[in-house]
Amino acid sequence: MQKQMKKSLCILVFFLLPGLMTMAQNTLTPQNLFDIESVVEVAISPDKNHIAYTLNVPRPFTDNAGGDYRELYVYNIRNQESVPLLTGNISVFSIGWVPGGDAISFRANLPDLSGVQVYSINLTGGDPAPLTQHSASVNSYEFIDAGTLAIVSISPEDPVRRKLREKGFNIDVFEEEYRHLNLYRYDINTHQARQLTDGVTVFDFVLSPDKSLAAAAIAPRNLVDDSYMFKRIFTINMQTGEMKLLVNNPGKLGKMVWSPDGTKLAFQSASKLEDSVEGSLFVADVPNDKTFEELRNYVQGMELSVIDHAWKDNRTLLYAAEEGVDIVLSEQRLDRAEREILIAPAQVVFNRFHHHDGMIALSGNTSQHPSELFTFDLRRKQLTRRTHHNEWLSDIQLSQQRKLVYDARDGKDIQGVLLYPLNYEEGNQYPLIVYIHGGPEAAVKNGWSTFYSMWGQIATARDFFVFMPNYRASSGRGVDFTMVGYGDLVGVEYDDVLDGIDHLIEIGYVDKDRVGMGGGSYGGYFSAWSATRHTDRFAASVVFVGISNQISKRKTTDIPWEDYYVHWGYWTHEDWQDVYSRSPLKYAHQSKTPTLILHGTQDTRVPPSQGLELYRALKLHGKAPVRLIWYNGEGHGNRMNVHRLDYIVRTMEWFDYYLNSDKPKDRLPVKYPDYGVFEDGL
Repeated sequence: MQKQMKKSLCILVFFLLPGLMTMAQNTLTPQNLFDIESVVEVAISPDKNHIAYTLNVPRPFTDNAGGDYRELYVYNIRNQESVPLLTGNISVFSIGWVPGGDAISFRANLPDLSGVQVYSINLTGGDPAPLTQHSASVNSYEFIDAGTLAIVSISPEDPVRRKLREKGFNIDVFEEEYRHLNLYRYDINTHQARQLTDGVTVFDFVLSPDKSLAAAAIAPRNLVDDSYMFKRIFTINMQTGEMKLLVNNPGKLGKMVWSPDGTKLAFQSASKLEDSVEGSLFVADVPNDKTFEELRNYVQGMELSVIDHAWKDNRTLLYAAEEGVDIVLSEQRLDRAEREILIAPAQVVFNRFHHHDGMIALSGNTSQHPSELFTFDLRRKQLTRRTHHNEWLSDIQLSQQRKLVYDARDGKDIQGVLLYPLNYEEGNQYPLIVYIHGGPEAAVKNGWSTFYSMWGQIATARDFFVFMPNYRASSGRGVDFTMVGYGDLVGVEYDDVLDGIDHLIEIGYVDKDRVGMGGGSYGGYFSAWSATRHTDRFAASVVFVGISNQISKRKTTDIPWEDYYVHWGYWTHEDWQDVYSRSPLKYAHQSKTPTLILHGTQDTRVPPSQGLELYRALKLHGKAPVRLIWYNGEGHGNRMNVHRLDYIVRTMEWFDYYLNSDKPKDRLPVKYPDYGVFEDGL
């Protein structure tokens, strides 16, 4: 009830504010984003009568500024109803079921204990009961039995460092102060933890069916680069802590799952060291006497990237994969060459699924709605939507959205997603916003496409075309497609984007003089490249946490080894001229494109100096307006609701000003836009 009152108050304030009459036209606005709820995690109960799920709920602007809330719900399969268990100012993660299935387990940072601990809550509700009272936050957990957990948690702080900090020393010995993530056996009754690993970091683990072994993703150090490139698969004896290398996989490592009989381990991995996507699927015997190269890649040569998998039985795998702009669920018998498609393309978009005894639960979305709870019956091959958390969207006019396929200049077919202006009329030309995804090892899917960092239906409500290409180097089309970008940054991969824009111009959709580009991270890199190297083609650019100088970025990012192994293949000192030639900064002096730069001050992936370098170069030598926005305290993307609001409102107004208005293009828009959610009119 309290949450509903807050939402009603927010909507009432919104209606009363001047200058926001677009709501009366039933179109999606930036402010509407902060009413959208979406299902995240799902977990089927042992008896299959219930599905626990978490719901992402944007923090109301009537609360203190901060990140979204994540509430806990349970869906009753029999009566087809959802019941909220934990709502409001709370964030719930890593949901599961306690042995016996009469309660839901989860991780949360609640006020009764220090740090993130494991809790359980009964299906009938009540207060959460703490299962752990560990000395440090619990990163992950799994039940060994009703009274014992396997948990991963960080090592104690160095006592010398702690004493120095107590004396006022606020220093950090860079990349030497990390603390390992250890695997522990944790007694729920005594709250005693027994450490099983030492001197290595356990980034992920999964217990065998009999709980005697853990398959663990282990790296030498607890550093970001290690989590990307140096995880290898070990087994850990859950009594003795004995570690044995199971698979010496190259490069990136994804999810691991034991077969029901505990004789095999399926895992997602890069196909080779230089592969930037852990999108291949392998199975190793336990114990394993084969090298990685001898294991079968079950998706070898296929134009897809595996994103999740599970065992149907001891001989059969289920896996979900990005396939272009779609998600496909398949069944693969280990002894067969071909797969069987279960959920075909263009039905639902999802990232993860949970399988239990013939039932699949997933958080799925389409172009018409954000993520909701779905189930899929393996026997009946039936997909069912279970929840409707955003009923108000049924009153909103949404634009047409479709898969777009076009030919690149070399004849290769490229896929993307195209959204039409809401009031599209055939024969008219419209302004275009090109959204570029990050990575580049990622892909835009033909599902819900409107978030704080993706303009989607908000832009089309203002009669923009929105084009979101999956250029070469993206995931979802197989290893060869991804590897095209290796050592050729903003080469063929960028040409694919230009060719898509030219296609839209040639078929009469887009006004070539009103094209803008925006995106974050690698998308910010493309946007900076567009504003400098290809400035004649772009009338506006939005650069979010983007790269401007590859020479300085490569030696300041927190993933230098990942950058080297899967993107460049050579070090800067081996060919610094080529590295600089792929840097927007080199061409900043010729820019005629109004450029908005936005960056988090705590970004370690693409340090904020990248935004500052681009701003200084454009301010000193460019020939168009430029503005730099610092998001204080934010990292590689915005977490705070107010900063997300600023981003979507500010960037949308930037595109409106330079692509869709007759205002002077040699001037800047107002510094602070009308945010449209506060009672004092801000």
